[in-house]
Amino acid sequence: MYALLDANNFYASCEAALRPSLIGRPVCVLSNNDGCVIARSEASKAMGVKMGQPYFEVRHLEAEGLVFLSPNFTLYGSMSDRVMSLAAALGPSMERYSIDEAFVSLHGVRGDQTKRARAIRARILQWTGIACGVGIAQTKTLSKFANHVAKQADRKPGSYPSEHAQVCNLGVLSRADVEELLAATEVAEVWGVGRRIGEQLRADGVMTALDLARLDPAIVRRRWSVVLERTVRELQGESCIELEDAPPAKREIAVTRSFGHPVTDVEPLVEAVSTFASRAAEKLRKQSSVAGLVHVFAHTSPFRPGPRWARSLSVPLRRPTADTAEITEAAVMGLRLMFEPGYMLAKAGVMLCDLSSELHQQCELDLEVEAPVRDRSKLMKAMDQLNTRYGRGTLQVAAMGQQNQLQAWQMRQERRTPHYTTDWRQIPIARA
Repeated sequence: MYALLDANNFYASCEAALRPSLIGRPVCVLSNNDGCVIARSEASKAMGVKMGQPYFEVRHLEAEGLVFLSPNFTLYGSMSDRVMSLAAALGPSMERYSIDEAFVSLHGVRGDQTKRARAIRARILQWTGIACGVGIAQTKTLSKFANHVAKQADRKPGSYPSEHAQVCNLGVLSRADVEELLAATEVAEVWGVGRRIGEQLRADGVMTALDLARLDPAIVRRRWSVVLERTVRELQGESCIELEDAPPAKREIAVTRSFGHPVTDVEPLVEAVSTFASRAAEKLRKQSSVAGLVHVFAHTSPFRPGPRWARSLSVPLRRPTADTAEITEAAVMGLRLMFEPGYMLAKAGVMLCDLSSELHQQCELDLEVEAPVRDRSKLMKAMDQLNTRYGRGTLQVAAMGQQNQLQAWQMRQERRTPHYTTDWRQIPIARA
């Protein structure tokens, strides 16, 4: 048995958890540079705000009480850690599927699993202020479906039986009851189907999740793919997707940002690319990998009038490394080689490719005179520890510029709330 715990409207819920005045109010969290809506509270959904809708199309709703906030990913990551630490009490092993979702194995868990799930959900709500939905079933796909039922039965009374609200356990239902729930669900709502495949299925008469579950897996494989076949088998109760206790290492690592204001000079661009390269190197070391190639790019906005410009360059590294200084040097070198003045650049980024484990070292015969290879792994470890303890940017390469000053290329985050849970200086103060 698996349980899927999913936080409701996570980003908006995190904001309301630390600002009680937002509870029950329409709240939208915007994307980087306050571009479009990436999270909505239930009240904002009721006002007709759509996911991904540009801010300029809905900003008039501020006059009706809609609150727009800039993203506070530091806060969301901290709150996610708190929620997941409590969710781990559901079972012996857990897979963090996303920042607000986790699969938990219930293997060996005795007693009333529904009651246990409701108790854990209540604890998360009491200790963090984040409401969650829990779905329990024999496979990961069915537990994802059960979670959908739990959340919809709570949000939209009448869509599913009320006894499934907040926590839905398919394991205690008869096959007829499970099929009734599947029949009430559109096929596109099934995990792993999506919009494009959903349109193809509906064109072939597969309208509901129950219709999909009744298909022959062999036919599905020939007609669509082995991935959809696996989904069908899981809907039929056959477990095909195992729990991943540790996420696999990424094959590529990218850090890209849109600028808060257009950049025309090379020096601010160097600061931006150096910052991106440093962040990418930090992620690289976190998964114990090294990179063999650094890819850097920059381009103008496709929406702003004026001349267009887009360039990218890949810089191979002589030896795979996770050294921030070496990766930053390669990224800046590539940027300077491709840069052309006279353009209003809107975005840049750094991608680390050709990744491998740090345990695998590339050796060479000493056939030429060169400076000895410097092992700065201890320095990188110390830098990561200092930045983790005292905040990102405490120790950095000089090419990143002065991080305590607002730079032209930095993202617009005019509506961002404080880092309540990670910065001593921003802890809320309660007055009598």
